[in-house]
Amino acid sequence: MFKLFRFLKPYWWQVIILVLATALQVYTTLRLPALMAEIINNGIVPGDTNYIWMTGLRMIGLAVLSAAGSLISAYFAAWVGTNYARDIREAIFTKIITFNLADLKNFSTASLLTRTTNDVNQVQMVTLMMLNIMLRAPLFLIISVIMAVQTAPDMSWIIVLGAAAIIGSAVLIMALVMPKFKIFQDLIDKVTLVTRENLTGLRVVRAFDNEKVEKNKFAKHNDRLTKVLIFIDKILELQNPLINIIFNGTTLLCSWVGISLLSKDFAYLGNMTAFAQYVAHVMMAFLMMSIMFVMLPRANVSARRINEVLETVNKINWLDKTNGVPEKVASVEFKNVDFCYPEAHEKVLDNVSFKAVAGETTAFIGSTGSGKSTLINLVPRFYEATSGEVLINGLLVSEYEKNDLITRIGFVPQRGMLFAGTVKSNIKFGAPTASDEQVHKAARIAQAENFIEKLPKKYNAHIAQGGTNVSGGQKQRLSIARAICKNPDIFVFDDAFSALDMKTDAKLREALKEITGAAVVLIVAQRVSTIKDADQIVVLDKGRVVGKGKHLELLNSCRVYQEIVRSQLSDQEYTAELKLAGKVLARKEAHAE
Repeated sequence: MFKLFRFLKPYWWQVIILVLATALQVYTTLRLPALMAEIINNGIVPGDTNYIWMTGLRMIGLAVLSAAGSLISAYFAAWVGTNYARDIREAIFTKIITFNLADLKNFSTASLLTRTTNDVNQVQMVTLMMLNIMLRAPLFLIISVIMAVQTAPDMSWIIVLGAAAIIGSAVLIMALVMPKFKIFQDLIDKVTLVTRENLTGLRVVRAFDNEKVEKNKFAKHNDRLTKVLIFIDKILELQNPLINIIFNGTTLLCSWVGISLLSKDFAYLGNMTAFAQYVAHVMMAFLMMSIMFVMLPRANVSARRINEVLETVNKINWLDKTNGVPEKVASVEFKNVDFCYPEAHEKVLDNVSFKAVAGETTAFIGSTGSGKSTLINLVPRFYEATSGEVLINGLLVSEYEKNDLITRIGFVPQRGMLFAGTVKSNIKFGAPTASDEQVHKAARIAQAENFIEKLPKKYNAHIAQGGTNVSGGQKQRLSIARAICKNPDIFVFDDAFSALDMKTDAKLREALKEITGAAVVLIVAQRVSTIKDADQIVVLDKGRVVGKGKHLELLNSCRVYQEIVRSQLSDQEYTAELKLAGKVLARKEAHAE
């Protein structure tokens, strides 16, 4: 919790005003019982009406100052607390967007959402209470005790007894609820996770008629959360009756002891009245502090979860400045690259080597789990190669400043991701300064122009979060247009044509040639028809390169590629392809002789 107090530094002068206002409120409030004692002893008992009026006016003035101090401190406490929470949320978000894919695996998406919202709210609430209570309560406590002892030393033992009772009840409540707070936050994460999973996968749930199963899964976590929350609330609700018993018992004790002393000296009446008010302030101070000590553990759990995010050391470190001068001609080269996911025992990529040069298309194909997408993710350095070298334009990716590397790459992920906004804002996402002409050109090349022109507002048409109001094929084409608009040195298509029909796929690849003459094109695909015209096809099997060459060459030399092609073509088509491949091979051999 205290680690997060660094976010209070920008608001130091507001905190100083808050402290001064609180001190004013405490001083003026605690002067009132003393003045009341003076009115009783020096005004009421001797019958001095003038003294009563003069002292009463002073009390009214002090009450006004106390109210002003309270309002000022409450205003600045709320202002500082709200801005403090805003800064923490911003810091968490800023940290999260610097995470690489490897870093994100340490936290679930649901957990990061909970930490950014619920946990920050918990910290904000307790910080607000601390600014209001933790400063005021100790001042009230210390000054009230001093003034109570000075006013009626014979009754001071009552304060000790009441304070011991309140502290004992607070310790008991804390011991019961503290272990439950961590469980509560973990269960909040699980409920958020199940909710998010079902909202994003609603169509699949309905398609398989699994609403009842998912409802039961949610109910299980929700019931556990409810039980923990009921237990916490039951224990916390014990606090009010306990405090009331202690508070009323202390007041009754003050009255009983005070009345017994009045029988000896009636002039003790003012002192007894003032002492009772000071005891009330002492009890209230202990009450406020006990509430804080109960709430603090819960906020501390939230603060630890926030600090886990903020203190996460990124697994991939970027240089502040690119170390070296990249070659002007675009290229991507892998040299003996191995990759293994953290805490995994088997290699996903094993000794992968290839070179893709400008003006050529390099495609990657293989069975599911062969490492195609993992290989592609090493290009923009979403992951760090376990060993070997990944070079972009002749320079190691680890030698690049982050922005310098990313601006060279136009990446289209396997699942097209669109953001809430418009068609235009999504296409310009990687190139904010792009002109309307560039946006229209990118859409035309990506074969998105036809459906965009049919939308009510065309390029200003609304896109829902995640692109839920467009089809899968439209989403992919807009994602491709976004990469094209960026005009990068390297185009990376991670199975980005899977939602397109064969005709649109062919048109798009033909149109791409218009802008990729000086760029490297990397394509991951499952369909042979998408990559058969590639200048170089890299065949992967269990993370290893088992074939490298053009379509017809691989049909003659690579068994894995033959199996992939055969699975996608009819027997007649496959036989025709083999014959054509045989003729090409015979022609090459004859030319070699």
